[in-house]
Amino acid sequence: MALKERLRTWKRLFCWLILLALGLLGLLQHGLSIVRHLETLIPMGVCPSARMALLRDNFTGLLNPWARPDVLTCTSWGAPIIWDSTFNPAVAQQKALQQNFTIGLTVFAVGRYLEKYLARFLETAEQHFMVGQRVVYYVFTERPAAVPRVALAPGRRLRVERVAREPRWQDVSMQRMRTLHEALGGQLGREAHFVLCMDVDQHFRGAFGPEVLAESVAQLHAWHYHWPRWLLPYERDVRSTAALALGEGDFYYHAAVFGGSVAALRGLTAHCARNLRRDRERGLEARWHDESHLNKFFWLHKPAKVLSPEFCWSPEIGRRAEIRQPRLLWAPKEYALLRD
Repeated sequence: MALKERLRTWKRLFCWLILLALGLLGLLQHGLSIVRHLETLIPMGVCPSARMALLRDNFTGLLNPWARPDVLTCTSWGAPIIWDSTFNPAVAQQKALQQNFTIGLTVFAVGRYLEKYLARFLETAEQHFMVGQRVVYYVFTERPAAVPRVALAPGRRLRVERVAREPRWQDVSMQRMRTLHEALGGQLGREAHFVLCMDVDQHFRGAFGPEVLAESVAQLHAWHYHWPRWLLPYERDVRSTAALALGEGDFYYHAAVFGGSVAALRGLTAHCARNLRRDRERGLEARWHDESHLNKFFWLHKPAKVLSPEFCWSPEIGRRAEIRQPRLLWAPKEYALLRD
């Protein structure tokens, strides 16, 4: 057994060295796209059979991780990673209806992002987000009068909250956590049972239903879900409250989608807002702003459910065999036009 284990270890090491060499060669000769193709060869891992049999939650019932042997369907702490075919959407829909939930969806549309993205975000949300459920949209903007009128289905409401215009886009990103914390302690927290927080520069492409709900929900980042942990873009400056040391972290989570119960989100936003403020007082700014702090929070407080990249996909990456049904798509990034 010991010999077999050593051979297996050497085999893994040999594969990593080959992939690294090929990646560096491809980057030098052909640019980033060839590296993107090579990274699909990096295994995501396999959920242990004993753990797979226990994967279930209050919204999807018993999960079927065996349906996706090509991907990782659970975390080391026993949370499910939700992929297409691992859940029954009809069961999730019925369970949410039985519990009479109201689901909140928050989005910030500040500056030119409002005209560029908000209408399509809301229109496609009406087509795909929690269809048949009670939903309340919260749009945070400095220009409430400019929010487009979108026809809403029965049981769905749109609320607009005014926020101050920040001088830099980085400040908009970092103030989001404080604003969300205040909203969750107010009307949003009183009328919603679960809340999803999303970026506005994306649009819905497929069903985004109650299967995503849990006490706390994190989203795997589409650009980093194959990467080994030591390559993930965590904050490494030890002076920052968002810093993770080498060897820390589980996955790299995308701040474009996160959520959970009102109570859990109050804790998350309080943690991030507090640490963002502490960093600012010391003249520090984490590498990826509120996303860096979000990743630190989920390292300390493991999410109850993780969404696969199918739930927030970047078309720029191209086609991937494991991405069977993208639910939410990134819009093309036009930072030069949209950020002052």
